[in-house]
Formats: sequence, C-alpha cells, structure tokens
Amino acid sequence: MTQPPVTQPARTGPASSQAATAQPGAAIRVVVADDQPLVRTGLAALIASAPDLEVVGEAGDGREAARLARVARADVVLMDIRMPVLDGLGATRLITANEDLAGVKVLILTTFEIDEYVFAALRAGASGFLGKSAEADELIAAIRTVSRGDALLSPAATRSLIGRFLATPSAPPADEATRQGLAALTDREREITVLVATGLSNDEIAARLVLSPATVKTHVNHAMVKAAARDRAQLVVFAHRGGLVG
Repeated sequence: MTQPPVTQPARTGPASSQAATAQPGAAIRVVVADDQPLVRTGLAALIASAPDLEVVGEAGDGREAARLARVARADVVLMDIRMPVLDGLGATRLITANEDLAGVKVLILTTFEIDEYVFAALRAGASGFLGKSAEADELIAAIRTVSRGDALLSPAATRSLIGRFLATPSAPPADEATRQGLAALTDREREITVLVATGLSNDEIAARLVLSPATVKTHVNHAMVKAAARDRAQLVVFAHRGGLVG
C-alpha cells in the first residue's frame, strides 16, 4: 500500500549548518526520500550514525523530497527513483531547476537497471548513482563524495550506465549549448575532461599528466563552468554528449 508523504524531524546528531552547502567542519545535511517506510527509516538511521552526517528530513514522495531540500537546507538528497505523487526524476528536476538549490546534490538510489528512467535522472541533474545493495560504508562514503562534488561515486558503474545509454540510437545529439561549451574548452581542459569521463580522480589525472592535483582541480572547475555542469557527474554527461568519449 502506498504510504502518505512523511516528514520527520532531524535525527539527533551534530549541529546543523545554516548554509545550503556544507561548510568545512559542519555536518553534511541529508534528506532521505523513499516511499518504503522501513527502507527510509533504516537508511536514515544508518546515515545519522556517521559523526559528520545529519538527517534533516525524510520524505515518502518526490514532491515532499523537493520541498524538504529547500526548507531543510539540504546538502544531499538521497533519492529513490520510483515514488508516488512525484517520482524521483520529477523531484530531481525541481531541485536542479531551482537556482536557490544550486548547491544541493541528488544521489539516486537504483538497482542499476539499464533503462531510460535512470539516465533521464542523470540528465536532469542527479550527481550519481548508488545501488540499493551497497554496504553501509559505501553509502556513507558516497554521500560525502557527492557532497564535495569532486568525484563520481561508483565511477565504473556510473560510467558504464552513461556510456551504454548515450551510445544507443535514442541518445540525443549534442545541442547548441554543448557545442558552445566544447568550443570554449582549451586543449588541456578538453584532455582533462576526457579523463574525468573515464572515472579518474584528480590525483590519478595529475599522475598521468605530470601535473599537481591543484592544477588539475583548477582545469576541472574551468571545464565545469564552460560545460554548465553542476558537478563531475554532469561533466561526464557533457563529455559523452559532446562526443569526447565513446
């Protein structure tokens, strides 16, 4: 039976941040969205057990998740795909379309089914994927990673999902914005964007190109601005859509 939307108070934990994006030393503020109460409660309890994470809301549908992302000043929304009232895709679009929520990262919970719904969520602005079979430490690490915005979580799985879908005939061609972004990239930014799209971290890219990690990070940030990418996951989509990787 479909459960009504649920809004839960923040779980006991570290003091909450008043900023939309987590500040150094502040707890990462997480909203958990899943229409199954037992799953939602279990995820929330697990997240709250980490000293640097705080559950600031629980939602039973996508519309409530989008609302809580705003009113609870979330840093990360752990989003199930299939929910009543408004699904995870619609909720992701609401969040990423709101300029006031530019710092909010959406982490999609998935069984890694290869379907258009999952890829549409990524195109809508989701920062990455996490399998529901993930271990507890993987969930905690994924939330931290997405909150920083400096690495894809589960790079191999995410890269496989993106690559397989964008390689299909139904994948949309590069639009004008993508073409303009590609034209604006320097040779070094283009080279590093390709390596980001293969799932390499800044440190790995630095080692390969004999650069400092700080220099790589600067190039990645510049590429993200030119690609209008919210984070590295969106930069990967940009690279595939623009034909930089196949």
